[in-house]
Amino acid sequence: MRSVRLLAVLRQTFFIALTIGLPLGSAIAASSPKVLFSFGGDHGEYPDTDLVMDRSGNLYGTTVSGGDFDSGTVFQLTHTASGWKQQVLYSFSGTADGGQPYKGVTLDNQGNLYGTAVIGGTGGVCVEDGCGVVYQLTPSASGWTQTVIYNFQGGKDGYGPGAGLTLDRKGNLYGMTPTGGANGLGIIYQLHPLGGGTWKERILHTFTGGADGASGSAGKLLLDAQGNLFGVATTGGSHGSGVAFELSPNQNGSWKFKPIYEFKGQPDAGFPYGGLVFDQSGNLYGTTYYDGADDLGSVYELVAGAGGTWHERVLHSFAGGPDGSGSIATLVLDAHGNFYGTTSEGGDAACNCGIIFKLVPSGNGNWQESVVYLFKGPPDAAFAYDGLLGDRAGNLYGTTVHGGSGNNGALFRFKP
Repeated sequence: MRSVRLLAVLRQTFFIALTIGLPLGSAIAASSPKVLFSFGGDHGEYPDTDLVMDRSGNLYGTTVSGGDFDSGTVFQLTHTASGWKQQVLYSFSGTADGGQPYKGVTLDNQGNLYGTAVIGGTGGVCVEDGCGVVYQLTPSASGWTQTVIYNFQGGKDGYGPGAGLTLDRKGNLYGMTPTGGANGLGIIYQLHPLGGGTWKERILHTFTGGADGASGSAGKLLLDAQGNLFGVATTGGSHGSGVAFELSPNQNGSWKFKPIYEFKGQPDAGFPYGGLVFDQSGNLYGTTYYDGADDLGSVYELVAGAGGTWHERVLHSFAGGPDGSGSIATLVLDAHGNFYGTTSEGGDAACNCGIIFKLVPSGNGNWQESVVYLFKGPPDAAFAYDGLLGDRAGNLYGTTVHGGSGNNGALFRFKP
């Protein structure tokens, strides 16, 4: 029942429109985020999006709804002499071009943007209004052009792609779906460019719900220097609490799927929704929505041992209240080796709309957590469903699905 509830909570808008911690409340920083833009109407609404930044410092992301057809947008935020200016690069119609784009876009070296939309397209018949698409946005002097590069088919193919895309050096795109596939539990897929704007999809793994997990998470797959992919499945595994995995290319062109950890549930971590991130030593870190000591979510670490065996431990269990709960975000590592992240709930008692937290290594492999900000709600940001993006100056940028002046979502900057 818990996995059903989790998926319902995290995907509800598909149908809308350290162990060592500081005392709670004693470690809140004086610094506050600045809302750079409040979403609403034609500018897009409900920005459930990770952000990317180009070489000029422009920010890009997506909104699930709003825009010209109330089916979502891709937007750009540009820093000008008079402040930050938002521009909608594309409004989805919810038909052949897709609709309800979650989790942002991926930027290539030519300035093209790639993303997924959970509905629409011209593929097979699915539960939602269309099986979803992968799209490309191409810049030119006259504006941006949107092209659907893959229509999901349902059936053995996945559908409802709600996760961001990972780009390799050869121009291949990788992603996951939470549903569809031969077992109805999602797939991992590759899109290979054939030239002339044509792409070919290949299913790399079909989730079975067993030791390999079920329902690909919304976090992007993580690509290492050797071309291996790391990710998490939100549910499934031997304990039903999700799985972390590695997907490695073989010389014959096939791929090998290997579960590297099956989450055990409370007091262990469980139900990972965000993606994974490396530290400088090659260890992996992530967050979970449930479980941990208080069943309110956790931050965990995966360390590779001899013989390819990975070992997991919980670094922090969220305690609720001012400490936050229910993290569904990918962590970000700063230049000093500290992690920052967000929770979707908890925090300010009057709002219960999430926090920004920090994890600092405190020696002997231990970490110390502190709450650096409690979101207050309109006109402040509210309900952080995504991670943070750092720039070279040490600023962190993020979005919340509500809050801002109209309570339709906000994009903020936070200076630690």
